[in-house]
Amino acid sequence: MSLEYSLPVDMDAKVRATLEDWTEKGNVARLWAKDPTLWTNKGEENWLGWLDIVDTQVDHSADLVAFASEVKERGFEQILLLGMGGSSLCPEVLKMTFGKKAGFPEMFVLDSTDPAQVKAFENKLHLEKTLFFVSSKSGSTLEPNIFKDYFFDRVKNPGQFVAITDPGSHMQQVAEADGFWKVFYGDKTIGGRYSALSNFGMIPAAAMGLDMPRFLHEAQVMVGDCHNEPAKNPGVALGAILGVAANSGRDKLTIVTSPGIFDLGAWLEQLIAESTGKNGKGIIPVDREPLAPPHLYGKDRVFVYVRLQGAVENAHEVGIAALEEAGFPVIKITMPDEYHLGAEFFRWEIATAVAGSIIGINPFDQPDVEASKIATKKLTSQYEETGSLPAETPVLITDPDASDKIKELLSTLQPNDYFAVLGYIDMNESTEISLQSIRSMVRDSKKVATCLGFGPRFLHSTGQAYKGGPNTGVFLQVTCDDPVDLAVPGARYSFGVVKAAQARGDLEVLTERKRRALRIHLGSDLRTGLMKLRGAVTKALYK
Repeated sequence: MSLEYSLPVDMDAKVRATLEDWTEKGNVARLWAKDPTLWTNKGEENWLGWLDIVDTQVDHSADLVAFASEVKERGFEQILLLGMGGSSLCPEVLKMTFGKKAGFPEMFVLDSTDPAQVKAFENKLHLEKTLFFVSSKSGSTLEPNIFKDYFFDRVKNPGQFVAITDPGSHMQQVAEADGFWKVFYGDKTIGGRYSALSNFGMIPAAAMGLDMPRFLHEAQVMVGDCHNEPAKNPGVALGAILGVAANSGRDKLTIVTSPGIFDLGAWLEQLIAESTGKNGKGIIPVDREPLAPPHLYGKDRVFVYVRLQGAVENAHEVGIAALEEAGFPVIKITMPDEYHLGAEFFRWEIATAVAGSIIGINPFDQPDVEASKIATKKLTSQYEETGSLPAETPVLITDPDASDKIKELLSTLQPNDYFAVLGYIDMNESTEISLQSIRSMVRDSKKVATCLGFGPRFLHSTGQAYKGGPNTGVFLQVTCDDPVDLAVPGARYSFGVVKAAQARGDLEVLTERKRRALRIHLGSDLRTGLMKLRGAVTKALYK
């Protein structure tokens, strides 16, 4: 699990000085002692249970193996995990990395309220042979609850449902009342984005057939290494680079990964953005932005290249070498194999906590995530009462001045800003290609970092940094009508209404925070709308 880095001379000196300072002050020991004064001394000690969770899981690894055997014996063919953010991103990375293990069910992860996407997942499943995980720490998060209501109504067999939730939560009560097969508990001292190695990640990992003793062993080795002195500590050294870089204006962490572990970036996005993006400070993770020649990047960039040994992409090697040659800060991490993912999860959790200390924020709260939830709740409650959302007049992609409005938005981009496309549409290969092409055009034309998020999942991830981090973001929100909608059992609103409320609530909060944002509505023909949007962006940039 090697860590190498190449930094500009001035940045390298600051990192070395920071590591020396951490050594003199005994900060590694303070971290493991859960000393809140390492950060802001505002309750951080209550959120550090993740430091001990690997040892706990190792002690109970036999239980994980036994559960995997039970899943196999019951003959489930598929697993559908219903969750958001920290409850879903680790299982998604594991599914995308390991695929289907022989003799075990194939896992799918649903974290979208887009009705087309919900229906697409339903159509993939043999419902009578599917095991459903309802995963929610608080048990009160809107999306997992309505996912549960929808599929529980379809299946009507509580023996196919398992809850993963914190003890005493609303979800525990629901699971017990509805007679779920099992309830697994989280740890109240572990926040969602730090929960990968807790039951929220490890129960699904066991169910899909991973070799849990092996997975946890590699994580435990990393835990031991993260007790080392700062300069030889794989988590602290990485965190020092990230923190120093952010304080020096290099706050756009551009993530490059080998194809076999490409989804790791989605997990890193949440961990880094939600942990550091607050109080006008933070690190903006840039995931899945295609590599480009050095001249297209600004001086706000840091590159991290996580490569899978024996499965590297030659284009990545060449591109990263060119960036090093041009003097950009580059961090290279080599993973021996996929089973070291757990070790990487822990390394990055340590690094993010350390970076938070250096930046001077509390990396364990998320003060701005709640704002969008409150705005959404207000709108869905109004729908429950009146049967409609408030009237609005969005900018339609068919409006004659749509391209002019996009041009006006993009003209505000300055050096060190970033551009984010926020798509409240069905997340699939086709739509991702379309929106990726738009971000690439903006990056190449404006030479700024670019991000792509699909709603509502990014609300529980990068949304914190977009609203609470540095006010350097420019946001293009993309919405559509839903040709086919799905009812939420027991509610007046539908999945389409929830998605619309989430998009409108998100834009409302961005506007309140004086972020530069524009919403473009594509109508009901998504394919045509995306083609028109790409044309409008092209016109805005080049004509």
